[in-house]
Parts: sequence; structure tokens; C-alpha cells
Amino acid sequence: MEKKIKIKRLIQFWWTLLLLNISSFGQFTDITKNSGIDHQFKVFEGFLGGGACVIDFDNDGYEDVYLTTGTENDKLYRNNRNGTFSDVFEKSGLTKTKGYITQGVVSADVNKDGYRDLFITTISTRGKRQVIPRAENLLFLNNKNGTFSDVTDQYGLKPLNSFSTGASFGDVNADGYPDIYVGNYFNQYDGPLNTITDATVVGANQISESYLLINHEGKFFKNEYKEYGLTHKGFGFGGVFSDFDKDGDQDLIVNHDFGYKRTPNILYENLYPRKQFRDISVEKEMDLKINSMATAVGDYDGDGLLDYYFTNIRFNYLLKNQGPGKPFLNTTQSAGLNFLAISWGANFADFDNDGDLDLFVNNGDLNPNCVPMANFYYENQGNGKFIDKARQFGINDYGIGRGSILFDLDRDGDLDVLSVSQNPVLDFPAQSFTKIFRNDFPKNNWIQLKLVGKNNEIAGIGCSVEIESGGKIFIREVDGGSTSHLSQSSPILHFGLGNATKIDKIKVFWANGDEQEIKGVEVNKIYKVNQKLPNSFSKFWIIGVGVIALSGFLFFIKWKR
Repeated sequence: MEKKIKIKRLIQFWWTLLLLNISSFGQFTDITKNSGIDHQFKVFEGFLGGGACVIDFDNDGYEDVYLTTGTENDKLYRNNRNGTFSDVFEKSGLTKTKGYITQGVVSADVNKDGYRDLFITTISTRGKRQVIPRAENLLFLNNKNGTFSDVTDQYGLKPLNSFSTGASFGDVNADGYPDIYVGNYFNQYDGPLNTITDATVVGANQISESYLLINHEGKFFKNEYKEYGLTHKGFGFGGVFSDFDKDGDQDLIVNHDFGYKRTPNILYENLYPRKQFRDISVEKEMDLKINSMATAVGDYDGDGLLDYYFTNIRFNYLLKNQGPGKPFLNTTQSAGLNFLAISWGANFADFDNDGDLDLFVNNGDLNPNCVPMANFYYENQGNGKFIDKARQFGINDYGIGRGSILFDLDRDGDLDVLSVSQNPVLDFPAQSFTKIFRNDFPKNNWIQLKLVGKNNEIAGIGCSVEIESGGKIFIREVDGGSTSHLSQSSPILHFGLGNATKIDKIKVFWANGDEQEIKGVEVNKIYKVNQKLPNSFSKFWIIGVGVIALSGFLFFIKWKR
């Protein structure tokens, strides 16, 4: 009898395995081995890291990847246009990073020359151990020839020694030049980082102000944190610029570690045109007292309002946007997302192009606990609920996950995933290497929009787009960074359209306040949207007519007298 039970269980096991293999065919394929990407983030004293950034640094139309590597050399992978990548770091002009312990990375066209630049956060220099704060963050301008130049000092950043984690680009004052929010973790700490405990983090002197670096016409940055009304100190994991209230300016969501001990998450409302942010965390119920690692941004229920998913230790949070005058609503449990994990990176995207947003979550043990945990892939069911299908779809990596990025590496109309993993500090029962998963879902219709700013940042950072198609409205924002842990996905906006074969209308909301409407766009293509500038002659003619009319009116009043 016992033998029969064992045979039955063995049959059930192999049958389940067969079903999983069948169901995973055509979803995600791990192409890491043949992709040329060989990366593992190496932590310093067992603490924090790392990030990745999508950047088409050579403007060839195929997106490349920058990876921070902590205590070892970073990676700049050029897309070879055939599904593989080549590391060109050594000849890139970025080798100054070899002297630093790097953490996060983001990209934007800082000086508006048409090429995207790189901003890299650090926690220390290599070599001799230093007392926190240890080192400056690094800014590299793109030379337009495949190389970069270090302009950290020239742009006023060298005096800002800090212990920085995540950064994000956004245009907070709508002047067309991208600004930077930088999360800082420590202000003062003398001991080794691997000795940090809960008792450590409640110390009064440790928590730090962050930076709000305002870009002055592409020539230099100035930290105007207090001038804009930012007053918080906390264990910062960066922030996300997002227009939650759809009033045309970029608000700021701040992620804090140890929020239950010290400073919770913060939602700042941008009061543009005033140079001021207002803390509305409590009234909007966004003051999450969690270990907030990152924020994913997306309209998961298709109501035209942006919702936010926060990664955490234990349980993550999905907060639904209920619109003006109402607080955010915690829908984690009702959405089926209340699974226990230690989560870091997270990305909303329509991976299967069916017209609603799915959710990828990169999980990873804190290590030293040494407990492997798989990633989540939450498939949107279209009714406000999600189901985890990571194992089914072949994306359930058990490494020590950290940041994650999305981009269409092969330009085939769907989004591929790169998930960063760190090296194990102690013995770990699973492999832990950065992975790249190619999206092989069966094809539905789609469109991708590549914004090209004129009076805005070149890739449209700070901008959003609404599409009307098939009776639905889709909304996206250009990723400025930290929407996944210490990372930044592609700025090209991707929309799955399901069976819809027609796009009724595209509306672009540029960061400087301009709006642009486009019709007659075909599906299943990458469409470049050049910002349409106002006609100078028309403006001059209107002003001229106004001046003549006013002069005539004044002459008439004078003649009557």
C-alpha cells in the first residue's frame, strides 16, 4: 500500500512538472547565459545594493544597460541588436567609478544636448575605510561618441558627501531641465554596516536629510531641499516623481527604510508655480510605516488614476488612488497581493499586451537569513485581482534579488525583464546572479511611444501620456528613476492593446505645461513623438494684433476726451 502511494505521488510530481513546463512555454525565457550579461552585485559589509538603468547611450535606437556593482567594477552593456550585449565599460570614460562603492543609477539629458547622461549614487570610496558621510555621488555627461566625461565637480556635486541610495530625475519647476531627488540613508555612523540592528536605527544622530538638486539651465545643480519646503530626515531609499493628482506638475513620493521606527513614507504635493512642496502624507494615508524599498507606478484598475505599489519586508502594499479629496485605499488583500516576502524592485507593465497592467516583484533575502525566495509575477485578472504565475511563466528566480528594470531589448513589441541579484554574504542554497528574461508571450496588439522633448528633457522625463483605444483609456508616465529599487526602466512608453486594432487618440502632457494631441497612429509599431512647439509667426501675429487693438482703443478714449 505504501509503495502504491509513493508511486502515485511520483506520478503526480512528474505530471505537475510536465504541466508547468507546458504552461511556461511561450512566456518568459531566461537568456542570461547567451546574452553576454555576467553580473552579480557585490555588497560592502553585507549592506545594501544594487541598481540598474536603461540608457540608449549611443542613440542607435537599441537600448543599453548600466549596472552598478558595489565593491567591484560597474558594467555598461551595449545592445548588439541581436539579443546579446557587450560590456564596453573600460572604454566608456566611466572608470572613475572604480574608486567608489556604487549603489543606484539613473539617466537623463542633463544639459539638453540630445544625449542622455548618467548619475550614480555611492556610499563610500574604496580602499581606506571612512566615517560616514563618506563620498560624493557622480555625474557623467555623454560625449556623443560612446564615451562619458566626469563633471561631478563642475556641476557643484563634489561638496555633497553623503551615504546615498536611490535617485530619481524629474522636472519639478517645469523649466525643461531635469532635476534630481537623492535619498540619503545615514548622516552619521561609525561602526561596520554589518552590525546594524533595530537599536542602531533609533539613534537620534543617524537619520539624514536627502537632496533636491535643482538643475540650473544645464550648467550646474544646487541643493534646494529646504528652499522647496522639504524638511524630513529618514533612512532614505530614494523617491519617485509622479503626478498623482493629475494637475500637470510632478509630486514626490519618498521611500523610507525603518518607517515603523523613525520616519514613515511621505507624499509631497507640488505647489507649482510656487517653488514649494507640501506634506500631505497623513491626509492621503500615504504615511506608510514600513521598510519601503521602492515604488511601482501604474493604473492597475484602468480608472485613469495612477496607483502605487510599495515593496517591503514581510507584506507589500498596493494603494489605490481614489481621486480628489479622498485618501488612498489599501487594496493589497482584496487584490490578492498579500503574500509574505522580502521585496525590493517592482514594476507595473502590460507584459502580455492584453490591455491591463501586470506586476513583477523582485524578491531577495536579507542574507544572513539565507532563505531563498522566488520572484512574484502577478497576472492582472482584469477585475481588480492578481494571481501569481511566476513559476508557470518561468520567471521565478531564487537568487538574492534587488533592483529590476524593463525594456524591449529586441524591439519586438513586448517588455523584457532584467533583475539584479547580489552575491551571498554567507552560504546560500541557490545561485544568485543578475538575470535577463526575454518576453515570449503570444502576441497581442501594442504600441510604444518614444517622446522627444524640445522644451523638455529629451526622453520626456516629467511627462505623461493618455491613449484612447478600444473604449479604454491608458495612462503612463516616463520613468525618472527609483520606481524600482535604485533603478530606472526604459523611458519609452509601452501600451498593450489586446485585440484593439485602432488608436483613437493620443494625448501627451509635456512637463512644461504644453499639451499635444495625435490621431491616425497605427498599432504594433514604435512611434516617435516630437514635441510640437508653438508657431513663432502665429504668436507674433497674435501679439501684434493685440498691440494694435489696444493702441486703437487708447487712441479712441483719448479722442473722445
